[in-house]
Amino acid sequence: MTTSIRPGESPYAVELSPPDLSAHRKGNTGIDYVTTIDSGRAGPHVLINAITHGNELCGAIAVDRLFKAGVRPVRGKLTLSFANIEAFARFDRAHPHASRFVDEDFNRVWTAETLDSPRDSVELRRARQMRPIVDQADYLLDIHSMHDPHGPVMISGMLDKGIDLARRVGVPQHIVADKGHANGTRMRDYGGFGDPASPKAALLVECGQHWERAAETLAWQTVWRFLRALEVVDREAADAQIDPAPVPAQHLVRVTEALVARTADYRFADGLKGLSVVKKKGGLIATDAGEPVRAPYDDCVLIMPTLIHVKPGLTAVRIGRLEA
Repeated sequence: MTTSIRPGESPYAVELSPPDLSAHRKGNTGIDYVTTIDSGRAGPHVLINAITHGNELCGAIAVDRLFKAGVRPVRGKLTLSFANIEAFARFDRAHPHASRFVDEDFNRVWTAETLDSPRDSVELRRARQMRPIVDQADYLLDIHSMHDPHGPVMISGMLDKGIDLARRVGVPQHIVADKGHANGTRMRDYGGFGDPASPKAALLVECGQHWERAAETLAWQTVWRFLRALEVVDREAADAQIDPAPVPAQHLVRVTEALVARTADYRFADGLKGLSVVKKKGGLIATDAGEPVRAPYDDCVLIMPTLIHVKPGLTAVRIGRLEA
């Protein structure tokens, strides 16, 4: 995809508006924008988090709606949080990509080593504030959206417990099992979430392109299906919010590698986009300064390709195998 769009700008329509979150600032945990609702009955501690990135509006809208709907757990605890609030406050419709983060990616700092280090940034300070709640959570749903148009996907991690939880939720249609990113650790992989010996489990849902109306709808459906799957809310209350239409059977894609751009002149083959399948080994995925980039195996699935603002040395697309 060729474009003259400058950094921070976007060729995509901004169909969503950031909600006013000021009513949620104080919460009840001692951490701004973090609220825990305790049922008073035994059960898991469930965390639903939004605004890991400041320009991802659908999660903010969904969690704000949960507050307004008066959601209450029937067992265990439910925590609702807004993470990178400083980046979110800088959102500008004219430059909507510019508020992804302030200093660094909030979703690359989640290891004990990084959190305990002397290094400082806006995002690290916020992660350190939120760490006690994340440590307490038994289950996490982290709500995201994507830079370019792309069908929604549920990022489960490589462990069976994440994949099983994604299947219990039932949406989106595609589950992506991956190892995370080389440049840092996500919240969904932090601590017990990424430990095969721990019962804790986490999901990261990518609801679609950042500002499309469909991303808001998918986020709302996912939070209620997540809560229903964990049996922490009233079943009838959840059913009233969940679209009763049958959902497509889910497909699992196991990511095998990230394809890194050598140059900024990285062009995907005509018609290819997120979740496109290159059917045959050797099929053309892209060209990098004119050099072909080919599929290493049959039924090669493209996950979250960067269609604009491709940068040399960074991932242009991840690829994976579609499992039966």
